[in-house]
Amino acid sequence: MKKSFIIIFNYTPMTAEKDEKGKYTTVSIPTPLAEKIKKRIEGTGFNSISSYVTYVLRELLANMEEEEEEVFSKEDEEKIKERLRALGYLD
Repeated sequence: MKKSFIIIFNYTPMTAEKDEKGKYTTVSIPTPLAEKIKKRIEGTGFNSISSYVTYVLRELLANMEEEEEEVFSKEDEEKIKERLRALGYLD
């Protein structure tokens, strides 16, 4: 018999964080993935699959936002190239 899981995520839009605190939405994931997560969180501080997945997604999104911020503007890139040319590193 196949088991299925329903994952409830705490979803709070940043623009309305105070007004919608505690609202949730449902996200479905494949049962084999849910089973792997269940095994992975055994003995950790995570008390549910939902809390673990919420943590992982927050970390992933935070890392992606950091990477986006690190990108140089075209103007910055040109300044760096000019400086490298002046130092003889670029032709």
